[in-house]
Amino acid sequence: MSKDELLNAIRDSIVNLDFDKSKEYTLKALKAGATPQEIILKSIAEGMEIVGKKFEASEYFLSELIVAGEIGKEITKILEPYLKGEEIKKIGKVVIGTVRGDLHDIGKNIVAMMLEAAEFKVIDLGADVPPEKFVEAVKREKPDIVGMSALLTVTMVEMKNVIDALKEAGLRDKVKVIIGGAAVTEDYAKSIGADGYGANAVEGVRICKQWITGK
Repeated sequence: MSKDELLNAIRDSIVNLDFDKSKEYTLKALKAGATPQEIILKSIAEGMEIVGKKFEASEYFLSELIVAGEIGKEITKILEPYLKGEEIKKIGKVVIGTVRGDLHDIGKNIVAMMLEAAEFKVIDLGADVPPEKFVEAVKREKPDIVGMSALLTVTMVEMKNVIDALKEAGLRDKVKVIIGGAAVTEDYAKSIGADGYGANAVEGVRICKQWITGK
């Protein structure tokens, strides 16, 4: 197989949720002269995009999204020794976390994983994150986007508290804010002054990419 055929085979192995083939083709592609950057951009990112479309078409479900993301992570681990200290160029930076009082982070973790596959640098603050930690992270990391998740209705108010804290710190106009989670709606996002709302991980990642690339 040629280098391009191997890159396509890696992409297809992600779409087909095949761990073993993805590793096999990744090693073969590296031997054939593919760079880590090519594998990340042409195989992982494109594969995850196809998986995302299948999810939206109800051909794939949450479990498939998670497996595809894990395969992408495994491929990235294989590539690490070949990077030789070079950093993969990222299209943007996202600070993400589940808000204070909410310990549910599965959805947030899936979004973070998919953002990484979409070439974002992700600063994951974890769960139960108070507003001041979001503010500190924005000051320190200077991200393009802040993402917040809440599963519980009682913790949704914390999203507004984070936005208010960003305003008080003079940082609100320096970042885009996107929110999501089972408790959240588009109307709520608008009411608290968020810039965007992701009904699911795929939509959230697409919005973030549109903000950065304009596509």
